[in-house]
Amino acid sequence: MFDFPTELKKLPQKPGVYMFIGSAEEIIYVGKAINLRSRVRSYFTEANLIHTKIRNIRGTAQRFEYIITDTETEALVLECNLIKEHQPKYNVLLKDDKSYPYIKATINEDFPRVFSTRDYIEDGGKYFGPYTSSFAVDQTLEQILKIWPLRRCTKKIVAGEKSGRPCLNYHIGLSPGACGMHISKEDYNERVRNILEFLGGKHADVVRQLNIQMNEAAENLEFERAADLRDKISAIKRINEKQQAQRISKGDQDVVAFAINADEALFQVFFIRDGKMTGREHFMVSGVTDADETAIMTQFVTQFYSGTPFVPKELVLSHAIENEEIIAAWLEAERGKKVTITVPIKGEKLKLVKLAHSNAIIQMEQFGKHIKTEAQRTTGALDEIRTALGIEAPINRIEAYDISNIQGFENVGSMVAFEGGRARRNDYRKFKIKSLMRGEANDYAAMQEILHRRFKRHETEATGSFSRLPDVIFIDGGKGHIAAASEVLHDMGINIPICGMVKDDKHRTRALLYNDKEVPLKLTSEGFRLVARVQEEVHRFAIEYHRKLRQKTVTKSVLDDITGIGDTRRKALMMRFGTIEAIKSATLEDLATTTGMNKKAAEAVYEFFQAQRQ
Repeated sequence: MFDFPTELKKLPQKPGVYMFIGSAEEIIYVGKAINLRSRVRSYFTEANLIHTKIRNIRGTAQRFEYIITDTETEALVLECNLIKEHQPKYNVLLKDDKSYPYIKATINEDFPRVFSTRDYIEDGGKYFGPYTSSFAVDQTLEQILKIWPLRRCTKKIVAGEKSGRPCLNYHIGLSPGACGMHISKEDYNERVRNILEFLGGKHADVVRQLNIQMNEAAENLEFERAADLRDKISAIKRINEKQQAQRISKGDQDVVAFAINADEALFQVFFIRDGKMTGREHFMVSGVTDADETAIMTQFVTQFYSGTPFVPKELVLSHAIENEEIIAAWLEAERGKKVTITVPIKGEKLKLVKLAHSNAIIQMEQFGKHIKTEAQRTTGALDEIRTALGIEAPINRIEAYDISNIQGFENVGSMVAFEGGRARRNDYRKFKIKSLMRGEANDYAAMQEILHRRFKRHETEATGSFSRLPDVIFIDGGKGHIAAASEVLHDMGINIPICGMVKDDKHRTRALLYNDKEVPLKLTSEGFRLVARVQEEVHRFAIEYHRKLRQKTVTKSVLDDITGIGDTRRKALMMRFGTIEAIKSATLEDLATTTGMNKKAAEAVYEFFQAQRQ
């Protein structure tokens, strides 16, 4: 039995993080403190019993734990991480499952690419954003790649090595043909440098350099190059004029305000980049009962900015925050430059805050019901599943696996991932089974292979989809599949709950199978609907991959036996004629006039099928 009075006396007078633990060994509340002893003991004073949340924590907590840190900033960061990981019942929680588009430059490559992405990975690339509109990203990319065309392909290109023939983009002027060595590394990277400076807001510097180059070209009588540079300068000036017209302030700012309704707060954030409003987003925060406005804003700022790779130069807030100096120092460390936190009382910044607050009220009134419904469909569904299975730890990431084959023909496996109740398609993976002979059908062995390969990758991958472990695994199958999967995880020392997804006689989702027992879910519940979506998605993904391989094999078995017919010509023939039978019936002239075919290749195809008829 935990002796609260005795343990309270042992608390150190140092900064750190404290956690209250419930009866099921779950963390129910996480807090930070400059002085652990005085902060934790405050929960056990009679004066604080007027607060509902403190009464609930005291009534539920079976014990507490704490972690000492060297500084208050370390305590802040640790608190953020623990709240995100454990989602404690009594903490103010940010319900954020949004991912934002960025523009990424792969500057660690010899010939970098510039493209849009929603995955922020620390792999040496340079990121610009976030943008709240994918349309804004596409529009920006379209403009800059017209001025400075770069390669669009993903193949690895090494300076000084030819890696293939230039693609169609090169022939229509959308790519410089780096793969065919039609541009030097120096000239290519000059384009990249201009793009990076442009995206970084250094428009004047870019124009100045282009003007110098244009004048040099004119002096050297290179009039075509001079005209091209003149057109580039004009395009940049037009973009800049349009952006200046949209400018509402200076620099990068986030304007944050919120509206409260019962136990929830809706935050409205205006994203201002380089003085322009690039978009806005709203975020729901739960557990605000008894919390004052300062605490609510503090929790939002710490949780939101611990999960975004971009920290602006200034935060313009509707309410003050606790420990402002500590949080500002932490944000500066994240950004690498000074960060200002402002609570305006007059001027243009106050107008922006009031506008954000008005929008928060409108969003709460108009979309509050929709937001709650969506939350119930996602995070609420996860809670239903967790409760039905009797799992104490929160469920965020689900991974589901399925096997597909026809009597052992083209054995394949699929993995789909759901996070926060939503499909995470970037994390889907396909597996071609390697351990089974052609014609050998063994779903259990196939399931063991893909699970072993997936979790082996977890041991070696620091980032990416395989670096994260799921909270629960769903298998499209019954007890045999679960036993096979459990054996793999046991041998690898991994402890993750495994459930089978059971189907009825009409091949529809019926229930979950867990610990050798069928766990029924109400057919009208959001938890059941989520399981059905997962099962349908993993089955669809496996079937599509199997069908693709089957079709490829059927086509390959005939055309690849013909001398001179490779992948490109095979695709061209199928694109024109549609079927093998149509190719068999084609005349020599029709074959020769197919894209990519020459007379010799056409004769080879024609004679091959003629020989088959004899």
